[in-house]
Amino acid sequence: MARAIWTGVITFGLVSVPVGLYTSTQDHTVHFHQLQRGSADRIRNRRVNERTGEEVDGKDIVKGFEVADGEYVVVEPDELDRIAPGRSQTIDISDFVDLADIEPVYFNRTYYIAPRGKEYTKVYELLRAALAEADKVGIATFVMRGKQYLTALRAEDDILVLQTLHWADEVRDPDKELPELPSGRAGKGKELDMALQLVDTLSGPWDPARYHDTYQEKVRELVTAKAEGQEIEAAEGAPTATNVIDLMQVLQGSIDQARGDRKAAGEPGRRKAAPTRKAARKPAAKAAKQTARRQAPPKSARASATARGRRATGKSELRQLSKAELYERATEQNITGRSRMSREELVDALAGAAGRRKKSAA
Repeated sequence: MARAIWTGVITFGLVSVPVGLYTSTQDHTVHFHQLQRGSADRIRNRRVNERTGEEVDGKDIVKGFEVADGEYVVVEPDELDRIAPGRSQTIDISDFVDLADIEPVYFNRTYYIAPRGKEYTKVYELLRAALAEADKVGIATFVMRGKQYLTALRAEDDILVLQTLHWADEVRDPDKELPELPSGRAGKGKELDMALQLVDTLSGPWDPARYHDTYQEKVRELVTAKAEGQEIEAAEGAPTATNVIDLMQVLQGSIDQARGDRKAAGEPGRRKAAPTRKAARKPAAKAAKQTARRQAPPKSARASATARGRRATGKSELRQLSKAELYERATEQNITGRSRMSREELVDALAGAAGRRKKSAA
């Protein structure tokens, strides 16, 4: 039975439920001991006094913040606890947001949350069901082991899952930090269509059991082989970069290889090649229009809301697109700050740009 690494309460509004926090994953890495070369003597890490060289017991070690050269402010653990009264035992939900609006770069670690006792299961399930029904995640903060975390609390089939998030100032801006990024939209026409065909050929349902840590498997094989006095073959080197001149040929070869691998594995082939982006958008836009017509109020009711409805209809159509497609449109329209926008912010920005174009045209 797993043991809770943290216990406290979840609060949303005036409702609270005592819970425990549990790790959701386990490490399968092959771990090695440190030895002195040529012997079986273990190497140990010890905490020693820098000045005297003597080993120091853990209970005699305190935290110190250097305020000047050689001068420290000493902070005791109970002093850190006192500056966060109550919050070290509370996951306090302050907002509910759409999960799709949180960019993947913000997610860090995942934990399971369980109620601390049968008497709390009803309130626990109430929160889980509310999150699932609303399709929202609860944004909360809490303190664990002397550190405050920003978190997203979301509903799974029968449990609550807590994912720690990076703070906004911890996430780097790729436009500022990365040395080489495309200056324009690369991969157009036939090249992009073939790339989409390759993606379509390699597409399938998500099944985590299909994937294995092949490096750790090789490490275990190496250890076994060395224990038996055998050698193991070295892995192949990294592939060379694709020459843009041969790009079409390489893409076609990749598609043929992927189809052959799926056929050999007995997997069903794709019924048709992936459509181009323009072709893919047409059915979605058509379906959106048909839905709008079916759900539209009588003509007399529509007349009074024509101007108010134009912008909403534009947003409705934009929401049919993926974030990548929204970002592409934002790039084409040169909308500033698009790289840091959430999906909903891209929808708002594009809808606003469309409105401005209609006014200028009028």
